[in-house]
Amino acid sequence: MGQAAKVLQLFKTLHRTRQQVFKNDTKALEAARIKINEEFKSNKSETSPKKIEELIKIGSDVELLLRTSVIQGIHTDHNTLKLVPRKELLVENVPYCDAPTQKQ
Repeated sequence: MGQAAKVLQLFKTLHRTRQQVFKNDTKALEAARIKINEEFKSNKSETSPKKIEELIKIGSDVELLLRTSVIQGIHTDHNTLKLVPRKELLVENVPYCDAPTQKQ
């Protein structure tokens, strides 16, 4: 896949992730949209393949971070937030083990 195709795919993936992560939060959706578009526009004239690969890596890392680490919170009272985790973030609750077993 060419670099232009990778950049376009990353752009689309970031916007899809933004829509999932900030669902029902118009301010966050708009702020993320503006930030994604600004970052891509500011690097639009980049021609160095090495620098473009580095920027693609940064964008992919940001997408992964958004997808796996961001949880929405809704203000319910003055000092209270209600967390709204997405289903992808909910994992099986595995108890901590002080003495891990060795893999065989």
